[in-house]
Amino acid sequence: MKKIAVYILTFSLLIGCASAKKRIQKKTTTLFSSNFYDNQFTGLFIVNAQNQDTLFDFNAKKYFTPASNTKIFTLFSSLQLLTDSIPALKYIERNDTLYIQGTGDPTLLHAYFNDNQTVEFLKKHKNIALLQNNIRDKKYGPGWAWEDYDAYYQPEISALPIYGNVVTIYNDESLNVIPTYFKDSVTNISFHQKRELDQNQFYFSSTRTDTVEVPFKIDSNLARTLLEDVLQQKISLIANMPSRQKEVLYSVLSDTVYKRMMHESDNFIAEQLLILASSTLSDTLNGRVTRDHILENQLLGLRQQPRWVDGSGLSRYNLFTPESMVTVLSKLYMGIPRDRLLNFFPTEGVTEDGEPYVYAKSGSLGNNYCLSGYLLTKSGKTLIFSFMNNHFRQPSSEVKKQMQLVFKEIRDTY
Repeated sequence: MKKIAVYILTFSLLIGCASAKKRIQKKTTTLFSSNFYDNQFTGLFIVNAQNQDTLFDFNAKKYFTPASNTKIFTLFSSLQLLTDSIPALKYIERNDTLYIQGTGDPTLLHAYFNDNQTVEFLKKHKNIALLQNNIRDKKYGPGWAWEDYDAYYQPEISALPIYGNVVTIYNDESLNVIPTYFKDSVTNISFHQKRELDQNQFYFSSTRTDTVEVPFKIDSNLARTLLEDVLQQKISLIANMPSRQKEVLYSVLSDTVYKRMMHESDNFIAEQLLILASSTLSDTLNGRVTRDHILENQLLGLRQQPRWVDGSGLSRYNLFTPESMVTVLSKLYMGIPRDRLLNFFPTEGVTEDGEPYVYAKSGSLGNNYCLSGYLLTKSGKTLIFSFMNNHFRQPSSEVKKQMQLVFKEIRDTY
């Protein structure tokens, strides 16, 4: 009798799920047929996390501009190639000299991470030699907007980032500039740009009450100079490291960096994470090395190979399908403990009792808004989705409202 009861219960659940699935498909298809979607391109793919059953498929195999949804692929790559702590430097100690090379670690003297392990390590050595030019990436990703050079969200990519590769400026009775090295490079005027295009000359009015972060132009010489200021000692530049096995110095916990990237949609961290990951594959830093390695190995089976050109999603050259996004999200779900995984993702939906039910990464560019992640239903199921909207002209707030209608229907029905 117990077996019969179990069979009846299982059958009833299957019938209930099938009924709910049909209802969701019907209502969502009707919604996508409305006038609201006439002049934009939309795709939605949803699967059950437990059995990979497809709940809804609308343009899931078509390519979209993902914006910051690209960071989901960067997160996956980092989790595949990096350890539980961030590699800060590669180094060799020889005689009385410490030879170092950058790995792309974005946390060195970064205001958010407030970690001094690398600095304290370097202070223990009187003679330091820094390898220059061990990076083969350009300072900006392909397709980035050149006019955003002074925007906080587009710092330059480098082998040895420092202070997040931005100068922080604010007024507090007097002008404050971090790092102080740039204080004499700030002019007290109100100007439409915050920095000159080709030089580290900044503009900030004494009447301003806000705090701004402005990317500075970075190269090996400037990185050395800023580090010298902190260490209060000279550092020499070298063209090659000694021929000996390199050791690795680690800094902060990797999960804190991943969470910062995902919750703040931090483009700088995303780009540097691809550089960091490449440091585990080669001494030459190059984000493309990471992207190619992941696509040719861990993601070889993707049905629609993406055009993946950067780590942040700043580039409009990126092209991903909703199905590919869901595939990577599924791999993350199967490979990482649930609580740890959901902690990486911002909460985008809240139930009546205040509990979040959507954990997802958003992605915004002009006329584009995408959201991909995990949806928790009232029945206790976990769904994996990618909802992509490109080329709309209405406000993104209206697009989000339409998306929320879909999410609530699925949460309450399935």
